[in-house]
Amino acid sequence: MEQVLQQVAQTVEKQLDNELEKLDALDSSDLEVLRQQRIAEMKLRARKKQEWLAMGHGEYTELADEKEFFTVCNKSDNVVCHFYRDDAPRCRIVDKHLKILAAKHVETRIVKLNVERAPFLTARLKVRVLPTIGLVKSNKTTDFIVGFTELGNRDDFSTEMLEWRIARAQVVEYSGDLTVPPTEGKKRVLQVQGKRNIRGRNDSDSDLDSD
Repeated sequence: MEQVLQQVAQTVEKQLDNELEKLDALDSSDLEVLRQQRIAEMKLRARKKQEWLAMGHGEYTELADEKEFFTVCNKSDNVVCHFYRDDAPRCRIVDKHLKILAAKHVETRIVKLNVERAPFLTARLKVRVLPTIGLVKSNKTTDFIVGFTELGNRDDFSTEMLEWRIARAQVVEYSGDLTVPPTEGKKRVLQVQGKRNIRGRNDSDSDLDSD
């Protein structure tokens, strides 16, 4: 394990060295081109953000019915929909996390829909367990998060854990490592840092019928 961690640290350091070498090799004209590209990207991003906010992105909102669900999916490329019911306590846990993520990920429309108002849709999508989170990309429901099993199988999972799981369906922008949950990633970082310090010194879900 120590050898693996050391290799990981060396790989990261090598990648950083390579990036620094590339920057050192750039001349003033190259830097100006990069600067102009960056400015153009920032302007495009700002325009997109305004469009997203105008469509209701940035806030965790409730849909009136299944008709509105289809309308939202037609307008937004990335949609996260929490299928819930008022008497399911775990749905309120999901609400808390999705409210945070809606403000963070304005590129994605994050909404909730009461299953009692959407019998046709829930039957079509085979939503049988609450909470269920539907992940929609380009107007197609590509993935589901059913209950809390994939979130550590615990009620006190972190917002970062839910964000990571949603990101695996590519419906939110994510800068972390999609191959490992954030809790595991933090453990690896701490282990690598600990190794460096040492070297330095020495040298149950709810269904639709019940909760």
